[in-house]
Amino acid sequence: MNDPIVDTWDIHNRINLYLLDAVPENALASAIGKSRNVSALFAHMHNVRLMWLKAAAPAELAGLEKLETKTLESKERLRRALEASGTAIGNLLRQAGVTGGKVKGFKPHATAFLGYVISHESHHRGQIGWALKHSGAPLDPKVAFGLWEWGVR
Repeated sequence: MNDPIVDTWDIHNRINLYLLDAVPENALASAIGKSRNVSALFAHMHNVRLMWLKAAAPAELAGLEKLETKTLESKERLRRALEASGTAIGNLLRQAGVTGGKVKGFKPHATAFLGYVISHESHHRGQIGWALKHSGAPLDPKVAFGLWEWGVR
């Protein structure tokens, strides 16, 4: 039987990738004012995952690299990075289940860690949507509603 905590993380990560896939390459530079652009927001999500892996499961960092947030990353590079760090966070959550439900460096438990990471990344998904909308490249409504279709992602 699959672990529901890891399954939930995997769905969340697929939703991030679904959003990334919907962003036109030329819209990765979209931003509101002086805030991070779309590329930097996706890179930031990946980089924060690496920060947690460094603290809680350093072995999972093997082969993972931080992404630039000051220059544009390609969709392909962002996708590869988010897939890889998503797998690594899933492994961290799986290990936490085996070791009593704890994530090193985070209190109180792995379920709260999952909620924390999903909340953080969802906040940035909202920023991405706003940046695209205000830059004249809004998400297709089907995609915007599709972000909420957890049962099919």
